Amino acid sequence: MVAARRAFEGRLPLASMGRLRDSLVDAQGEVAYSIEFGTDALQVPYVELQIEAALPLECQRSLQRYLEPVRIVQRLGLIRNEEDEAGLPPGYEPLLIAGHGELRPVELIEDELILAVPVVPVNPESASVQSDWPADEEEKAQASPFAALAALKDRKGN
Repeated sequence: MVAARRAFEGRLPLASMGRLRDSLVDAQGEVAYSIEFGTDALQVPYVELQIEAALPLECQRSLQRYLEPVRIVQRLGLIRNEEDEAGLPPGYEPLLIAGHGELRPVELIEDELILAVPVVPVNPESASVQSDWPADEEEKAQASPFAALAALKDRKGN
């Protein structure tokens, strides 16, 4: 694929990605992808991924389903052993290829999408919890680590 500078593009259903499905609210939707193989000016073999998707996640602020837009452009330098990682140009992520040289593009796409899922999904359009339930002065004073010291100081001063 690298020598022939092959390129592929298409769409995949989210439902076909078993490892990613565990992070999603549901598996409705699909992923648009483009994969290009080649070598750069330094003769470094690479695969370039372009991925666009809208991942259905649960907002941890509102507990509602929302679509997280994902757009990934990633160039992976193909290496045969871990020592070759140091020779990759800046901007390349290493991708260790097994001895037989086989690569599964669907797994690459799924791996990149798994990495794109936020640790704590929050819909940017949801309202902040603090604006809904602001803390009053008494709660703020109790939460302060110095509130107890201030109370001791007041007692000693009197």
